Amino acid sequence: MKKNAFLIAATASRSGKTTLSLGLMRALRRKGLKVQPFKCGPDYIDTQYHCQATGNDSINLDLFMSSELHVKDLFNRYSNQGDVSIVEGVMGMFDGYDNMRGSSADIAHRLRLPVVLIINAASTAFSVAATIYGFTRFRDDVSVVGIIFNRVASENHYKFLLNACEEVGVPALGYLSKNDSLKTPSRHLGLSLDSLSEIENFIEAAANEVERNINIEKLLSLTEIEIENTSADHSLNKNKRIVAVARDEAFNFIYTANIEALRSEIIWFSPLHDNLLPEADMIYLPGGYPELFTDKLETNSNMRHAIKKYAHAGGKILGECGGMIYLTESIDGKKMCGIFPVHTTMNNARLTLGYRQVVFPESELRGHEFHYSHVIDDAGMQSAAYQYNVRGKQLNTPVYRYKNTIAGYTHLYWAETDIFKLWEQ
Repeated sequence: MKKNAFLIAATASRSGKTTLSLGLMRALRRKGLKVQPFKCGPDYIDTQYHCQATGNDSINLDLFMSSELHVKDLFNRYSNQGDVSIVEGVMGMFDGYDNMRGSSADIAHRLRLPVVLIINAASTAFSVAATIYGFTRFRDDVSVVGIIFNRVASENHYKFLLNACEEVGVPALGYLSKNDSLKTPSRHLGLSLDSLSEIENFIEAAANEVERNINIEKLLSLTEIEIENTSADHSLNKNKRIVAVARDEAFNFIYTANIEALRSEIIWFSPLHDNLLPEADMIYLPGGYPELFTDKLETNSNMRHAIKKYAHAGGKILGECGGMIYLTESIDGKKMCGIFPVHTTMNNARLTLGYRQVVFPESELRGHEFHYSHVIDDAGMQSAAYQYNVRGKQLNTPVYRYKNTIAGYTHLYWAETDIFKLWEQ
């Protein structure tokens, strides 16, 4: 089946991929098209922006955390549900976890996706011809079908850029102007009503800019491809299990494919707002922004005590990053569930990030670590798993376990496996 699908790549990070992606998603939605968003890599924040722009869940396509077959299946299956598929790339076009492996170009090559390249044109003009020449000819197995420029100062500036495209023989599809209203919102906003309003205003401004200065019809004419049908069986609740998943302003870093892979009845609940813990065979506490809501989390003692009671009774709990913090004694003095004798803090915040290979005694999972908080006291607890980075170096990031409660900083990706096997060890 032929549909429009393309990947938005950039020459480097901070070139405007997210602004362009969100603007195009909303502009196409305004035309009455069903837009299916995707994100290259492990990002769980851009996918939330995508969902707000399109009304549809955004799907991560990641070649480190999952297989090529899985990535293809996800892309084809979800693309068949929409009219236009837009894949937002990651970092620079050829930047992957191991040279080009896992990069935007790698994803485009394996999915045979046309690429729309965005270039930050601030402080340059006709010289971008050399950049365009290099990016469009570096790999002949990746097809760049058009160029969009960001931070263009004026129509006269754009004429020089247009001439550069003509010199190289690659179509120019338009531009985003240099505009303070197109500044991407902070990625540390949470999902409060105020932050959602700020993100919505940004998406609307980006869509307006796209409609003014980008030739959408030409872009669509260059990006029609054949989407494969998939016959894989993804029906839910095959094992008749119930999983309670935390989702609110504090906990929302969720991979859609993970939830689908649970093949269980899902009950959403809020550690912030609900007093009762749902009856379930497993509780999943994903990452998010608990550090922004410590007062509310501490005040909701009914939920904290219910989760602690569930853990003491041997109930299955999986906590990731923010979810792990919620299961500890405290963060910056604010009481959490107290299942692990561990204390955490945002003081002297420093970023820790990267892909992770997580090796348990009888199984292995992959995931991504991204956090600013750190542990200040874990009472010498031993880790229940070993963690390694992409180069095979062992790290000191622990995975804590108490009875059937398992938690750590790494956001795990289990969409190709049965996460319940963690409790069979």
